[in-house]
Amino acid sequence: MMEIKVPELAESITEGTISKWVKREGEPVQEGEVVAELETDKVNVEISAEREGTLKKILKQEGETVRVGEAIALLGEAGGGEAPAGEAEKEAEEPGSDPPEPREAEGNGVDADRPSPADLPVATPAARKWARERGIDLRRVSTRDPRGRVTAEDVRNYGAEVPPEEQAPDGPKRDRPVEKGDRPVERVRMSRRRLTIARRLLEATQSTAMLTTFNEADMSAIMEIRRRRKEWFQKRHDVGLGFMSFFTKAVVGALKEFPLLNAEIQGEEILIKKYYDIGIAVSTDQGLVVPVVRDADRLNFPEIEHRIAALAERARSGSLTLEELQGGTFTITNGGVFGSLYSTPILNPPQVGILGMHKIQKRPVVVEDDRVEVRPMMYLALSYDHRIIDGKEAVSFLVRVKEMVEDPEQLLLEG
Repeated sequence: MMEIKVPELAESITEGTISKWVKREGEPVQEGEVVAELETDKVNVEISAEREGTLKKILKQEGETVRVGEAIALLGEAGGGEAPAGEAEKEAEEPGSDPPEPREAEGNGVDADRPSPADLPVATPAARKWARERGIDLRRVSTRDPRGRVTAEDVRNYGAEVPPEEQAPDGPKRDRPVEKGDRPVERVRMSRRRLTIARRLLEATQSTAMLTTFNEADMSAIMEIRRRRKEWFQKRHDVGLGFMSFFTKAVVGALKEFPLLNAEIQGEEILIKKYYDIGIAVSTDQGLVVPVVRDADRLNFPEIEHRIAALAERARSGSLTLEELQGGTFTITNGGVFGSLYSTPILNPPQVGILGMHKIQKRPVVVEDDRVEVRPMMYLALSYDHRIIDGKEAVSFLVRVKEMVEDPEQLLLEG
């Protein structure tokens, strides 16, 4: 029998949460095959078997927190078959699991409607806990387990399919709609990543002297280039020509002129970075992540678009590596894709600057000879750490970004 343990992740990550079991107890496992998925503060990690065998026993259920090096399952010899009968019942008696409720004698206050343990189907400790908290009768829960064993996933699926009013009324009402007077509410456990996002955002507002300056950019020139060259660009480079490559180039150009925006504070010193690793904020189902485009100053437009597209795809599939999330020097976030017209982005420490892009909206503007024209305009927001960046420098940086966006030929001439 061999233990499957949580692998070494990174120096800054010591624990995670079991988000999903890919393999079930009794199923065969090939060497290198993924058996479980682990959610950490930054990335999702796949846990693989180090050798061929049979998944004999799951020690840690979905939703449980585990530490690096901790055993989460037992792997038996290949072809070992299913676990012996009665093994599921023994789990309930092991440390850390919920013991079965004792069967009361008749005539001593026993509830005639409550099934005895002997009448209940075989279920994992986690499944019994979920069912008890939601008041779900395990006899009504269907399972896909070939041995007929009810898992926590089966109970969750049942709870999602059956309206609350059809479920048993007893038991604490957690993680599902509950009544508070005549007002329905729902209590949902925060994911590990959402907890980390909340902590880091709070740290950013408490540990930095954050200010935001605003401007707006006329997007006419970029939109004209995209109109004329978008199809050609797609065919030639096999990637779309978006707005982000223009802004990445503009940001790099402005950072070279105002290097303190590409710095960080270390104690009583300012570390000014001579490289340009630009973080691109990506929204996923699990929360916001910021993968990094390395050496953005050395990339051309197609290379930037390819890098961003690949990072965004891996972010949404949960396959980003820690290296792809660490070490950014400046961040760009685009709330405009969700319709945001105006917002204040929050710094991503230890970075001292972040640029917020917004929705392109046609507005009347005054142009040459005091003429009024309707132009596609975008509000830009630069949040910065006032501890090392003065208002003049921040405003000048944002104006420089605006100038290069409105005259994209500068981006080409400056390389």
